[in-house]
This record gives sequence, structure tokens and C-alpha cells, in this order.
Amino acid sequence: MKTVVDTLKVGVPIYKDLQANDEYIRNLYKNCDDIKIRHFQFGENYKQEALVVHCDSLVQEEKSNLLYQIIKDMPDFEAALSLSVSVQQIKNFFENKGVSSRPVILVKNYNELNANIVNGHIVLLFDKWDLAITIDASSVEKRSVAEPQNEVVVVGPREGTIENLQKNLGLIRSRLKSPDLKFVFKQTESKSNTKFVYGYLNGTVKKEMLEEFESRINKINKEEILETSYIAELIEDSTITPFPQYRFTERPDVAAASLLEGKIIILMEGTGTIVICPGLFNEFFQSASDYYQRSIFSSIIRMVRFVGFILSLALPSIYIALTTFHSELIPTVLLIALLDTREGIPFPAIIEALIMLFFFELLQEAGVRLPKPIGSTVSIVGALIIGEASINAGLASPIMIVVIGLTGIASFSIPYYDFGFAARLLRIPLMFLAAVMGGFGLFIGFILIFLHLSKLKVLNEPYLGTFTLNSTSLLKDGFIRLSLKKLLRHRSTGKGI
Repeated sequence: MKTVVDTLKVGVPIYKDLQANDEYIRNLYKNCDDIKIRHFQFGENYKQEALVVHCDSLVQEEKSNLLYQIIKDMPDFEAALSLSVSVQQIKNFFENKGVSSRPVILVKNYNELNANIVNGHIVLLFDKWDLAITIDASSVEKRSVAEPQNEVVVVGPREGTIENLQKNLGLIRSRLKSPDLKFVFKQTESKSNTKFVYGYLNGTVKKEMLEEFESRINKINKEEILETSYIAELIEDSTITPFPQYRFTERPDVAAASLLEGKIIILMEGTGTIVICPGLFNEFFQSASDYYQRSIFSSIIRMVRFVGFILSLALPSIYIALTTFHSELIPTVLLIALLDTREGIPFPAIIEALIMLFFFELLQEAGVRLPKPIGSTVSIVGALIIGEASINAGLASPIMIVVIGLTGIASFSIPYYDFGFAARLLRIPLMFLAAVMGGFGLFIGFILIFLHLSKLKVLNEPYLGTFTLNSTSLLKDGFIRLSLKKLLRHRSTGKGI
């Protein structure tokens, strides 16, 4: 015998008998106290009967007669007001004309009916009619459009995306007023019943990349998706690489600019995070503020970010290699100072660096998880106290505290947090290679990272695509940024990144 869930999966049709529909819906939403089911009578002598179903936590408060809202566009308007209208009149009107001043949809099976209920629709079922009328009355509190906290710029738009999908689409559409901007809606067949949308700019996006993206998206059917990052992980090429393959943003201007560059974006109801596909290596050093400042300032800041990434990745390893194997490369005065500060330290440089890095990561994580009023205070005070205590206790040398501090500061210069996390993760094996083989081990580590990046692809696009020999993107919008006159002309010819 089929259960309610089984019949719902195959799309059981709505019954003509109102009592059968009532029993089915009550069984389907058993123990769901926020689902309201009630009967009401209408028509001549109140002989006609209807069933109203809605989710109390998702819909607006009913302030007027529901039947009046449904049939107020019918030609027999006066009859509707006097409630002398019949089910047959309603049936004929909506099946043949079906217009209303409110968003009204006719559904024919319980798959569609359930999807409408859980999306904040009011559902009406009538006796002797195998269709249901749904009205969009959703009203869930959302935060208003405000400046994104994770992508603050000095000059530029202050708008950020919110948890409302339609408003986010409107923010992007208002910046790209073109019929070439396409939005495709998708929905999963899971318990979360997730609705998401992907967008692209027709004529700009590569056809092969779009086809590959759509083939992966179409495979997402039964997965439980609660955030856009779930989708990004489900469609990514490699799950073992520490490098992110997609960018995340909460700025509609960044999403619009990415569409102009031929990217694909993903949005979802319930989250303000937009996924930009694909995310290439060079793009993680770019920030929205780069395009709202003069090109010379943006170019200098961007080069600082590249240097910051290298320091975040390799500074502890360079220190370990120099002090352990290549002390002859250190100036004599500095070497004497280093030996003096390390006198009495019971651990080798690798163990000393690992201990300090662990404390630093612990403080950083505590600062992120704690409430804002005390998070920054704990991080700063904790770093000062632990650093001073470690020196006094002989666990670490002052120069090691300086190296770890500079490493942490360098990692904060990267605009994207998840890309900075890749550097934080890779610096550990580099430290071990430097401790075992010195500079030669560090060189091997960099070669392995470069080979991995060279092999990595995102939607069949090379992750290091802008670093190829036939690419001039690094000289236009990579390590430096050209003036907007040259940059926009470059992109208009179809040769931009």
C-alpha cells in the first residue's frame, strides 16, 4: 500500500470529493500545527462548501473575505459580493479565463499544491472540482537592503544582497538593463524544496562553459540545499584542493561586473550570498574597490596583495630554512641577534613556529565566533598576553613572534577569506619541507603547488588561465589595473577576462 509520501512523489491528482481532499491534507500535514485547515460555506443559502489551507507562519494575516479576494474579477461581481456565486461559475471562470488582480494559480496535483503551501500561498479547494486555486500571500520578515559587512568599500555603491531572492534579482537587473541578461529558475526535489536561480549574459558567456555548468546543475535534484555554498561544492571540479574554485559576494555591483566578464552567477532564496562561476586564481586578488579608485592606486594595492599572499604562505618556512640550514645567508649582525634571542628556547624552529601558529589560529577563531563587542578585544589582548608570556616562559623567541604576526597580517590582505584559508593550510607542509630539506624543500613545495594549480580546472577553464603565455590579462587587469579607458575598450572587443 502506498504511503502519503509515495503518492506525493508521483504527483497524485487532487480529488473531486472535498472530504477526501480534507483527509489527505490532514494526513499529509499531521502534527504540523502551523498548517491551518478550515471549511467555509458560501453561495445561495450557504450550500456551497470550500476548504482553505495555508501555513500560518508564512502568510499575511487575513483581513478581508477570502472568497471576495478570489472572485472579485468575475463578471458577476455583484453576485460575488452577495455570495450567491456557485462552484460551477467559479470553475468555468478560472478554467476559461482565469484572471485576477492578485497572483492566482490553478494546480492539479498534490506536488504543486504542497509546493505552493510551503511557499506561503493560500490554497482553496472546492467540492466537485479536481483543481485548486492558490493565492500568493507570503509574508516572511526580511532584513532591508544594507551595506555588506564583509565587503566594505570607501567609494562605490553601498547596497548589499539580502535573503529575498526577488529583491536580489532586481538589484542586479537594475544594473544590467538588457534582454541578454538571462535568469533560469531551478528547484530541487528534496525535503527542503529549494528554489535557486542561475544567471548569465547571453553573448558574453562562453557557450562551452555554460553547457558544462548546466549539465552539472541538472544533476542536482534530490540533494538537501540550504545555502548557495552547497551548490558550489556540488558542482566543483575537485573537492580535495585547498583553493576555492568559485567566488562568493554579497555585492550586486560585483555580480553585475562578473556577468559582463562572461561569468555565471547563482542565487538562492533565504541567503544573500551570490556564487560567481568560475573563480580563477588571479580574480581572488581583485576587489570591488579596485575599480572605484584611480588605476595607479589600485595597481599598487593589488601588488601588495600578491606579496601578502606569498608572505602568508612562505614566511615561516623561509625563517625555518634560513635559521636551520642556511645561516650563512643571514647578515652577521642579524645572525648574532637571532642566536641571542633563541638562547634558552628548548624547541627547534619548526616546533616553535607550530606552537605560535596554533595559538594565533586559536585566537583568530575565538575572535570570529565571539560576540562583536568582545571578539576583537579578546583577539588583541589575548595575542599581547600570550606573546609576552611565551617569551618570558622561554617557549618562543621575539623574532618568532614577529614572524608569526607578520604572517597573520599578510593573510588578512587577501580580499577573499576562503582563498586566505588556502594559504593558511598550505603553510604547514611547507614548514615541514623547510625543516627537513631547507631551501631545497621549500623550492620543491612551491613546484608541487604550481603543478597542482596548473592541473586544476574550473568548468573546463584552466585555474591559472590568466597566467598562460598567450594571455595579456595580467598586464591589463591582473597584477596591475589599467585605466578605465583602456580596460573598458579592451573588454568591449571581447578579449577581456
